[in-house]
Amino acid sequence: MSEPAQQHFSPGRRAWLRFKKNRAAVLSAWYLVLLLAVILAWPVLLKIAGGDFARLHSPDQLSDGQFAPPTAQHWFGTDVHGRDVFSRTLFGAQISLLVGVVGAGVSLVIGVLWGAVAGYIGGRVDSCLMRLVDILYSLPSIIFVIVLVTTFGEMLKQSPLVRQSPAAESALRVILLFVGLGAVSWLTMARIVRGQVLSLRSRAFVEASRSLGAGTVRILFRHIIPNIFGVAITYVALTLPAIILYESFLSYLGLGVQPPMASWGTLIAEGVAQINPIRIYWWLIVFPGGVLVTTLLALNFLGDGLRDAWDVKGK
Repeated sequence: MSEPAQQHFSPGRRAWLRFKKNRAAVLSAWYLVLLLAVILAWPVLLKIAGGDFARLHSPDQLSDGQFAPPTAQHWFGTDVHGRDVFSRTLFGAQISLLVGVVGAGVSLVIGVLWGAVAGYIGGRVDSCLMRLVDILYSLPSIIFVIVLVTTFGEMLKQSPLVRQSPAAESALRVILLFVGLGAVSWLTMARIVRGQVLSLRSRAFVEASRSLGAGTVRILFRHIIPNIFGVAITYVALTLPAIILYESFLSYLGLGVQPPMASWGTLIAEGVAQINPIRIYWWLIVFPGGVLVTTLLALNFLGDGLRDAWDVKGK
């Protein structure tokens, strides 16, 4: 269909038509859908097959099948405790993707509201809000997250709840990751949204609403934010892989997800710990790392496809 004919479509429809032409983005979207389907269906299939979920996370009982290479029974092999690496990779994906989605959601909410208020009100409010963003940009974000997780992690160890239930510490550390990664990932979103709002606040439909007596909050939520939704979603898709990579890096260092929970970072760390001069159990690193890399690539391709589809570059 020609470009002039597409001008009669809604912006969402035109974006969808452009997105379908990007094969890398479409294939990435299908890969992510398939991955999510397998992740969600695997616990159910495991239960139907009589698998023991707790056995996959508890190293208390060693198995005769420890360090078994990939076979038809164990597609990704087994680890030092004889646990199936394929199942562990899927369960670890739940944590890694959950941290990424929640962190990106926090980035979306804070970044959109911050940038919209700064861009629409302008003046001193805009100057103060964006100077704060500049200050936060000057701080090394990963160092901030490490300090946050380490400081509050030590405080958590002293709480009665954590002393009674070690699993509670893992859950609370995941919440700390949500807060820490979300708190440093909204800065770029705020800048992008502000730039979009600056170009929208002088449009005719905004002026008409203002002349009819609409307040600032109503104009922002009824006219400004809906018109930048496509741009915001595009950059959420580009933020998601960065947050997942941060989480994996922190978990690899032992500062993120803690046992009995697992993430892609902890699985890779466990594999690296088994490297020795005698033998390298390559499947403990290759398969979790491969799933992590392909997922990050798919998310990046998807984000690039959405950016081009919504014409963020101004083509």
